[in-house]
Amino acid sequence: MTDLPNITIFTDGACSGNPGPGGWACILRHPATGTEKELSGGAAETTNNQMELQAVISGLAALKKIAKVQVVTDSTYVAKGSQEWLRNWKRNDWKRKDGKKWVPIKNQELWQELDKLLQKHDVYFTVVKGHSGHPENERCDELAVAESEKYKR
Repeated sequence: MTDLPNITIFTDGACSGNPGPGGWACILRHPATGTEKELSGGAAETTNNQMELQAVISGLAALKKIAKVQVVTDSTYVAKGSQEWLRNWKRNDWKRKDGKKWVPIKNQELWQELDKLLQKHDVYFTVVKGHSGHPENERCDELAVAESEKYKR
């Protein structure tokens, strides 16, 4: 996987209420060519974590070739889930310990979809502080909030 193209995907999710109307957005950047593509979408009834996951899923799913991908996110949930928790969830049949009993993980369908994409690409995560002036994170937030607004009654 050494000759893979390098891609950076900036992501963010937004939700008005949790659950409530939500939006997600990502920016795909090919650093070698400087080309960029913005993607966004939303849902009427969702959670912030679901939108954070959907942003990464949509960004990875948009890639036409296998790539080395840096995902830049403000979601520790998505980054830690992908890098630390996913292996155990899979081994434990998508369950986690809650006290002494095993319970299904939240957002299992999204995690399973993300897992397939993570296996396809060489992905690593960089976590940035949200709402702190990071230009691409701010742009993704702007797009995600605009998507969530479409679902407000």
